Amino acid sequence: MRTTAQPETQYNGGEPFLYMALELGEKTWKLGFTVGLGQRPRLRTIPGSDLRALEREISRAKQRFGLDESVPVLSCYEAGREGFWIHRYLIGQGIENQVVDSSSIEVDRRARRAKSDGLDARKLVEMRIRYARGEKRVWRVVHVPSREDEDDRHLHRSLKTLKQERTAIGNRMRGLLKTQGITWPGPILKLNGAALEALHDWEGAELGAGIKARIRIQIELFDQVNQQITTLEQQRRQQLRQAEGKKLDQIRHLESLKGVGINGSWTLVMEAFGWREFRNRRQVGACLGMTPSPFQSGTSSREQGISKAGNRWCRDVLGELAWTWVQYQPHSELTLWYEKRFAQAGPRARKVGIVALGRKLVIQLWQFLEYGVVPPGAEFYSSL
Repeated sequence: MRTTAQPETQYNGGEPFLYMALELGEKTWKLGFTVGLGQRPRLRTIPGSDLRALEREISRAKQRFGLDESVPVLSCYEAGREGFWIHRYLIGQGIENQVVDSSSIEVDRRARRAKSDGLDARKLVEMRIRYARGEKRVWRVVHVPSREDEDDRHLHRSLKTLKQERTAIGNRMRGLLKTQGITWPGPILKLNGAALEALHDWEGAELGAGIKARIRIQIELFDQVNQQITTLEQQRRQQLRQAEGKKLDQIRHLESLKGVGINGSWTLVMEAFGWREFRNRRQVGACLGMTPSPFQSGTSSREQGISKAGNRWCRDVLGELAWTWVQYQPHSELTLWYEKRFAQAGPRARKVGIVALGRKLVIQLWQFLEYGVVPPGAEFYSSL
């Protein structure tokens, strides 16, 4: 199921609108209302997630500005931890809402340095007016997924979070051992209760009861998280073997290419390819934050790396995909390009090259799914 984009209202200079911006805090929401540029915004604060209070403030704002209750409301808020439920509520109330990517918002440089928290409601509501009047470059509107598409993203996100936690626990275990002059020689997975009892500190003495108790707690946490990871990975693989559907077919298709494993293919499909409709390669790069970020100063104009204004889950996995692509697709056009330009370069330059390769790779993978165009020189697994 794809999300149907909400039609955008264009300012026509005649019909009145009430513009609203929401700055969503953990405990409170700040609301900004106005009817046009140059008007002093009406600012109100309500308890977070209090929808009745939100409705009351919208009604009061219309009264304050002398608007009829039937006047349309155009609203916005920054994408963040609140997710999309607020957007769905606003749409259900007949409000034309936009969820905006905060990293794409046009911000004065000095203002950005002076303020580290979110843009305030006053600034947001002014930019909502400008967007409605045709200034589309003031920010990037986030494409809101359907409930089903949003739910499909939880499995791989949970896996990513659990793997990060497993790494953190392992680092804590190694750190505790370091305090006793011990360097664990192998995989931290092999540090179990029996191995712990056999350890001795830097001078050959048995470890104290306190330090062993702390390490034992970490071992138990590590085992619990590792089991959760195993369960989710089995669940994901079982879905691929037994379930049907367009997204799973796309994942299988991507997995047929050497170097594109289940983590990369699953993430790209569930986060983007499986439900987003891209018209061209530039939209693909922009969605994933892989487009070049321009820098202009005086007569100087250059690119200063990727924008990072897109989907961070895809962007993270693309770095891993790029490295494995170079390893498993040595004769592909992309790998040959990378080796020619960066083989003799230093570590930092090679890392920059991997980011560039990832940008090219994700576009080729999209073309592979969308049009059946095989990445030049790419090889397939013979069993698939």
